Amino acid sequence: MPPAAEIPLSDHLKKLPPAVRPTVKAAIKAVKVAAPKAQQITYRSEPPRSKSAMWKIVRYAVDGSNVVGIGTFPSHSTIFFYRGRELDDGSGLLQGSGKDTRFVTLRAPGDVERPAVKRLVRQAFKLAGAK
Repeated sequence: MPPAAEIPLSDHLKKLPPAVRPTVKAAIKAVKVAAPKAQQITYRSEPPRSKSAMWKIVRYAVDGSNVVGIGTFPSHSTIFFYRGRELDDGSGLLQGSGKDTRFVTLRAPGDVERPAVKRLVRQAFKLAGAK
C-alpha cells in the first residue's frame, strides 16, 4: 500500500477557521524563527468532526525527533511540546499531564509573542540539540 500523500501546509491553512488562522500562522512563524533548520512535517489529517478534538496541523523535528507541534480547536490554538515534561517552565504556561507532552494555549496571535512562549519554543529546540 503506498504511503498517503503529504498535505501541503498551505492547504491546511486554507481550511482553518478564520478565527484561529492568524494565531496558527503566528505560531508557525515563531517556530521558524526559533529553529529555521528544523524539519517541517504536516500532519495527514482533516478537520475533526468534533469541536472538542484538536486538529493537528504541523510538527517540527530535529534529527528525526519531534520537538514542537501546532494544533487548533475552533476557538483557540496550541503549541505542544513533545518533551514538555523536561522543559523548565517558570512562567506556569505549560499545561497537560501526559507522560511527556505539554502544551500552551494560544487564544490570539499576540499570545505567541509573549517572551515566556518564545523562551519555551527556543528551550525545546535547544533540548533537542538544534543549533
